[in-house]
Amino acid sequence: MLEHLITEQVNPASEAIDTLPTEEVLRIINAEDRKVAETVAREIPAIARAVDAIASAFEQGGRLFYIGAGTSGRLGVLDASECPPTFSVDHSLVQGIMAGGEAALAHPTEATEDDPETGVRDLRERGFTARDVLAGIAASGRTPYVLGAIAEANRLGAATIGISCTPDSELARLARFPITPVTGPEVLAGSTRMKAGTATKLVLNMLTTATFIRLGYVFGNLMVNVQPKNSKLVDRARRIIARAAGVSYERAGELLAEAGDSVRTAIVMAKTGADREAAERRLAAAGGRVSQAIHG
Repeated sequence: MLEHLITEQVNPASEAIDTLPTEEVLRIINAEDRKVAETVAREIPAIARAVDAIASAFEQGGRLFYIGAGTSGRLGVLDASECPPTFSVDHSLVQGIMAGGEAALAHPTEATEDDPETGVRDLRERGFTARDVLAGIAASGRTPYVLGAIAEANRLGAATIGISCTPDSELARLARFPITPVTGPEVLAGSTRMKAGTATKLVLNMLTTATFIRLGYVFGNLMVNVQPKNSKLVDRARRIIARAAGVSYERAGELLAEAGDSVRTAIVMAKTGADREAAERRLAAAGGRVSQAIHG
């Protein structure tokens, strides 16, 4: 039934991998992994369209949801969980939904992926609306749990993204914004946690990072929305302010305190000479974009 899927086929490069010494095993895995970035590069135009859709949804009060099963679901949950500490956004803005729920992160319950109605139910339970964006993730492009959720999101009129690693998959045909990095047969036949999983992780990194860049959550290439909630992040925040504003590390610490632990506000204060209240007004008028707040 699945033998026609490219992700299930046998990779000629690794057919005798069980007979090889350790270093040669690793060289084969590494050689296959090197192909992944190029397959993702071919999908950049499609990824860009998806980023624009997500940014537009965020600007109109919408949210981004990932949904998947197994490795695909775990990768979605991982990317969603990294957005609040990296960009200082609310946990509800980017959410990961996984077949089997939170327990399946550590204890796989793959049987749930065969039920499209469960995907619909899980999406509804999150309060998904037409303003939101749903990104379905399935290496095979045929997971019923994901397809059911995408069909429901389409019915609501929401933007839908389909991330799969199989040419002309059901998911790619169903989603409004298909993204299909075709990574080919895995080193271990059917083990899509490998190249397909790596490609998926790269795509998810691009979707959220590029979206938040577009929305002004980055100044230059600095994470100016970082939340200084522990000693490591306080140090990072001070270094970001020092570099962005051209001040000493010590002065950056003073500015961070004066700005109420807001890195963006501290940078605007340093660059414009404004006090905290004035800097916050500048940022509000600039939609949170540091460059515009400084030069506007």
